[in-house]
Amino acid sequence: MRHLKPRKHHLTKASYLAMTSAVALFAATMTLSAPARSDDATIQKWIDSEFQPSTLSKEEQLKELQWFAKAAEPFKGMEINVVSETITTHEYEAKTLAKAFSEITGIKLKHDIIQEGDVVEKLQTQMQSGKNVYDGWINDSDLIGTHFRYGQTIALSDYMKGEGKDVTDPYLDVNDFIGKSFTTAPDGKLYQLPDQQFANLYWFRYDWFTNPDYKAKFKAKYGYDLGVPVNWSAYEDIAEFFTNDIKEINGVKVYGHMDYGKKDPSLGWRFTDAWLSMAGNGDKGIPNGLPVDEWGIRMEGCRPVGSSVERGG
Repeated sequence: MRHLKPRKHHLTKASYLAMTSAVALFAATMTLSAPARSDDATIQKWIDSEFQPSTLSKEEQLKELQWFAKAAEPFKGMEINVVSETITTHEYEAKTLAKAFSEITGIKLKHDIIQEGDVVEKLQTQMQSGKNVYDGWINDSDLIGTHFRYGQTIALSDYMKGEGKDVTDPYLDVNDFIGKSFTTAPDGKLYQLPDQQFANLYWFRYDWFTNPDYKAKFKAKYGYDLGVPVNWSAYEDIAEFFTNDIKEINGVKVYGHMDYGKKDPSLGWRFTDAWLSMAGNGDKGIPNGLPVDEWGIRMEGCRPVGSSVERGG
């Protein structure tokens, strides 16, 4: 999903066992993963040296990580292979959290970082061949339909309540995750656990938007009140107004719009897939993704049923 892009953990049926520990690992506030003998000194070392600041107190962190160590006892020495694409969040998981998890649980967690296309290719290979390439996958929530239709993925909501209950972090608050709706299939089950997201924020100068003179001039020109834009045309109007009509504030040249403070390869798709779609440019009158996504593809029951240029495709 490109407008809010939750990454998710996808568990293949071959992964089972301690993978829920790894899921809880990436999910919890101070999650962990990798090999070694676990004791309270090891846990305390990670709490003090790495997992600060935290929304939890150190006592609460200790209690949760002690649970990890105890739950992992039957699986010490087990090797788990996880993969994700090259993103800073996942690099931290691979280099730091994997090491912490291994030291605390005694489970050898290897987290590979590869390119996005390679993640998808290897995932397809595993699903089509039935041979285990990786035990756990961190991949785009765009794949929720694939996981729902193919039946190759463990439904986390079922597993955490059933067979995997003993290895599911009891302190895990699934409802606290942002983007859970994008990783829940039409059957109402959670197949992916959101790991990180690309959030799009609209920042505006409150003093400019509440200035009586600016408000009056804007209303006279455009016929509606100056305010935070709710669609793309208003976004364009506001940018034009401050750039070409107001021009200067306190002797300083001002601009009505700036997107990103540095060059980035993702600038193009963030505009088309995020800003434009959130502004309703993909399909007039229908919320983005429900049931038309940002490429103008209409979805029914998590299946694509048609695309239209008029809908932005």
